[in-house]
This record gives sequence, C-alpha cells and structure tokens, in this order.
Amino acid sequence: MENRKKVAFYTLGCKLNFSETSTIARNFEDEGFDRVDFEEVADMYVINTCSVTENADKQFKQVVKKAMKLNNKAFVAAIGCYAQLKPEELANVDGVDLVLGATEKFKITDYINDLSKNDFGEVHSCEIAEADFYVGSYSIGDRTRAFLKVQDGCDYKCTYCTIPLARGISRSDELENVLKNAKDISAQNIKEIVLTGVNIGDYGKGEFGNKKHEHTFLELVQALDTVEGIERLRISSIEPNLLKNETIEFVSKSRTFVPHFHIPLQSGSNEILKLMKRRYQREIYTERVNKIREVMPDACIGVDVIVGFPGETDEHFLETYHFLNDMNISYLHVFTYSERDNTEAAGMEGVVPANVRAKRSKMLRSLSVKKRRAFYESQIGTNRTVLFEGENKEGYIHGFTENYVRVKTPWNPELVNSLHDINLTKIDEDGSVRMAFLKVEV
Repeated sequence: MENRKKVAFYTLGCKLNFSETSTIARNFEDEGFDRVDFEEVADMYVINTCSVTENADKQFKQVVKKAMKLNNKAFVAAIGCYAQLKPEELANVDGVDLVLGATEKFKITDYINDLSKNDFGEVHSCEIAEADFYVGSYSIGDRTRAFLKVQDGCDYKCTYCTIPLARGISRSDELENVLKNAKDISAQNIKEIVLTGVNIGDYGKGEFGNKKHEHTFLELVQALDTVEGIERLRISSIEPNLLKNETIEFVSKSRTFVPHFHIPLQSGSNEILKLMKRRYQREIYTERVNKIREVMPDACIGVDVIVGFPGETDEHFLETYHFLNDMNISYLHVFTYSERDNTEAAGMEGVVPANVRAKRSKMLRSLSVKKRRAFYESQIGTNRTVLFEGENKEGYIHGFTENYVRVKTPWNPELVNSLHDINLTKIDEDGSVRMAFLKVEV
C-alpha cells in the first residue's frame, strides 16, 4: 500500500478562518491525506492567513520558517485573506510554493500535483469581484464547541478595513444548509455552536446569489433554536445597527441561545465613527446595551474598540474611555489602529503617533480588566450551567458558563465536554471563578 501523504494546518486570525480551515482539512482527508499536528513532520503545510493586523503579516513569515525547520522539503501553501490581498508578497517568502486567494482556497486539492517544491511561489488569485459564491463550513477544533459559518464577505465600506477587499461581497449560506450543518455538528456530541461570519447580522443577503434577503438573521436564529441535540448556541460578533430588538427579545426567551453578545463599537466618539464610516452613532449602541440589560440583566456584553485612528485627539479618546467606563458592559477587545494598504484611512490626516496609540491601548486594556472583574463579582452567588473543556491546566479543568464567566475546578477527566449546574462561589487569584456543584456528582 502506498504511503499516505501527511498534511498540517496553521490558522491565523478569526473564528471564521478556523471554521474554513476545518472544512478544507476534511477535503484533504477525503482526498487520501492524513492530517497531523503542525508541530509534526508533514509532506505539506497549509497556512490560513489573516489581514486584520500588521502582526499577522509577521506571524506568517514565522510560521513558514517553523514549517521549513520541521521539513525543508515540505510543500507550503498560503491561503486566506492576506493571500488574496498581497499574493505576490507571500509568494516571495522563502519556502512558499503556492498562494491561493478567496475563492481558490476551497479547491486547494485541485492545485497540487506531486508536492514537489517550486522555485517560485505559484499564485492563483481571482479578482475579488469574482468572490460571489458561498462555501459553507464549520470547525470542530476541540470536542466542546464548533464554529459554524453562516455568512461571508461584507458590503460595508469602513475606512480602516481590508475585509471587503479580501473576502468580497456579503453573501449567505442557504438556511437549509446551515440547519443541516448544525445537525451534523450536534450528531458528533458537540455541546456548543458559535455562529460566525464576516458580518453575520447581514445574514440572508445573497442567499440565492442576489441582493434580496430571502431570510433575516432573526429567522436564522429562530430556526436554529429548534434543532434537536444542540445544548447551546452563541452569537459571535454582530454589528449594533443589525442587532435588532426582536433578536434580543428572542434570545432572552430562547431554548438554546445563551445570554452573551459581542458588539463592535470601535469608537465612543460620533466624529470618529463618521470618519470610520460606521453605520451608526453611539446613541444606538447605548440603546442596544440598555435593551439587553432590560431583558437579560446577567448577560455578558463584549465590545470591540479601535484606538489611535487618524484624527483621534485626546478629547475623542477620553470621550470613548468615559463612554465605556459609564456603560454596563463586561469586557473589551482593544485593537491598536494600524495602516492597511488600499484603505481610505491610510491616507487620512491627523496620524496618531505610535507611542500615543500604545498608551491609549494600555488604558483601555486596564479598563477591560476592571470591567470583567466587576462583571464576575456581580455573578458571585448565582446559579449557572458550565460547559467544561478538555485541557488539564496545572491540575484544573476550566469551562464557561452560559453568560461567559470562566470557571475552574480541580481536574477530573470525566467532566470533559459535559454540562453541570453550579453555584459561583468566589473569584480566584488568576481571575477565573471558583464554583460548587449544585447536585452531588456521581
């Protein structure tokens, strides 16, 4: 019997990339490859790239180096967002044999022949306008949760963002296919599904290759809530203008959707939001948070925010800081603005010095620690359900409650991938929360 080829994958960036890597990996397995860990010697290494931060570019080169160290004869392919935006640049990185753009990545096995190294990186990258069809995917990374892609691309023109250039127009999976994928996932004893996409609140657009909405995000959520066998559904990042009150109301009464929202703000200054070409003002954001708190007082609310955008003065930054400080939110994801080629913001005046960006970022990260601590403190003494994960970290097993409180208890392998009713007792010195089981565990 001939030796089966080994392939390893490395994913940079977001949950959407993880779901797509998973789907691409399953295609390789169907083609007779064995998937191995990236730390192992393989015949081929596939790197799914990200274009959101400068750091991702540097990371790519490090990952290629790592692959070459493991096997300098291995075939290396770069796929994903950065591969679409800067294919030639990636093709010139020492060791890279193949670069595939937004549409080609899903047909990667069609582009590989005998896996012999190329003298130069070979590029197959479509015009992004051609990225108008939808490829569904989901990831099963650990056994506890899966990322289910429901939408791709974006029609928004935020001035700092390269995603529309990297992923094309907004388009959605067919509702029937999303439900089928959700059933496939639940059949594998996975307890939690996280919905993911580039702009998931835009779900329904392009479901049948046109711009009209066949279904809405609310209809998607309602349909998924009826799928048997899924214990938990979590909505990943959703734009404030697309998170409707009806959806918030539905989640509050839903069987499976958990009280956890991640809503990008980007700035607490209306002036900066306008420069960013965001599609809302801060008042809408306040309304959404208030609505969530009204129907789900214990919900976890996460916020994305960008510091150091061109034109952001100290006054603008303090406006953002005070806006977030006064709001009843649970944690922040802080991004330091970095210039990206072919974006409107890259040519804007009022460039903020790097040291000022770093200082602002540090202030908001400190605020995030404070907010998370306050949120955890508000949950002490409450009864919750925890889903335990699979890793033994220094003698403890960790998990998340439905409202995203990270808990820990002494390691017990029998708890892995199981749901338990617990009481939150106290905050540990590492910041996670200690717990007591509500029923005597057998």
